Amino acid sequence: MYEIILEKRAIKFIKTLPPKHQRQLKDYILSFQQQPKPHDSQTLKGYKPYMRGDCGEYRIVYRVAEEKQVVYVILVGKRNGGEIYQRLNTKSPF
Repeated sequence: MYEIILEKRAIKFIKTLPPKHQRQLKDYILSFQQQPKPHDSQTLKGYKPYMRGDCGEYRIVYRVAEEKQVVYVILVGKRNGGEIYQRLNTKSPF
């Protein structure tokens, strides 16, 4: 089973959402414990170690460290307009 570590900015964004959306994202992120690379996830072009997954109208950007069995959730944001990818350009501790 994989450990999940969320970056502060991902937690901060999730806390701004309605409770129903928070639950949906929580369930989707927790599913990474069993299957860190679900069938709908993709590797981000230009951001090689990062992957993305979609949960409703939200996108989750994360990285899987296979050797440590850890999933680092870097960003969560709306799927529109590529805003999430602009935020990805800022430094990440992972």
